[in-house]
Amino acid sequence: MTPHSSRAVRIEQTGGPEQMQLVTLEVGAPGPGEVRIRHHAIGLNFIDVYQRSGLYPLPLPLTLGMEGAGVIEAVGADVTHLQVGDRAAYASQPPGSYCERRLLPATHVCRLPDSIAFEEGAAMMLKGLTAQYLLRHCKPVEGLEAGDFVLFHAAAGGVGLIACQWARALGLQLIATAGTDEKCALALANGAAHAINYRRENFAQRVRELTSGRGVKVVYDAVGQDTWEGSLDSLATFGLLVSFGNASGPVPPFAPALLAAKGSVYVTRQTLFTHLSSRARTQAMADELFAVVGSGAVKIHVEQRYPLAQVQQAHRALEARQTVGSTVLLP
Repeated sequence: MTPHSSRAVRIEQTGGPEQMQLVTLEVGAPGPGEVRIRHHAIGLNFIDVYQRSGLYPLPLPLTLGMEGAGVIEAVGADVTHLQVGDRAAYASQPPGSYCERRLLPATHVCRLPDSIAFEEGAAMMLKGLTAQYLLRHCKPVEGLEAGDFVLFHAAAGGVGLIACQWARALGLQLIATAGTDEKCALALANGAAHAINYRRENFAQRVRELTSGRGVKVVYDAVGQDTWEGSLDSLATFGLLVSFGNASGPVPPFAPALLAAKGSVYVTRQTLFTHLSSRARTQAMADELFAVVGSGAVKIHVEQRYPLAQVQQAHRALEARQTVGSTVLLP
């Protein structure tokens, strides 16, 4: 390989994990506003599955991957917050992190504190910034205060374990759902006030019991189709359902009158990159994430590691919900 070539995982067409193939690409010099980064670790996320399958359509061929951490190799014109040799991490569009090195816009790339390892950095940016905007910016009309109940689905996943710890630091009573007793125990160990195994219990009914019939102020739901009705049934009057993913499939269309029947509740569909709208906003969100991780209040759990060449296996494990915490690919 040439000095600036890179092994990368590409898809020529959408479909299953078998569509992902390892290829070699040439990586040039960064243009204005860009950097070239050599990855030490790459984050794996459910959005990668959505893009690979075609649920979120993107131009093809496509190098997958939305987050990574490594060292800056080159800096383009107009980039002032990064220098060659800096440790850095990012959650960024366009996709392309499933590789050894890449070019990308510098807007969403942040210097990684020395106290945070590359694997943690790769596993925390997209998931940690997602937890940050959910807990800090997606609030019900009546606000969130210490002691309030919130419900978080898939709480033993990468975003979920960060959210459990962060919610505890904020004084919130987070009710976690997960699909096994082991995952429920993991959520509890990471700060959840209560945990519900949704395979054995009706979670909406259990939420009502835990909240003395009132329901929760907010439901954070990345599961989608399978949890939609139960999430609405878990809300308190004027509560907020924050939809931010479709792990079980997209939510079907619904009539707005349904929200009135459920207690004049609110529904919002959020995306991380709406919140990461500028360099300043990205840095402010990242600074808060780095601070809460640096303080020890939130620990990043990297529980699975796969060589880049085993990316198909990694996707199969993620889709089968066989993973806990975060997964990284190692170039």
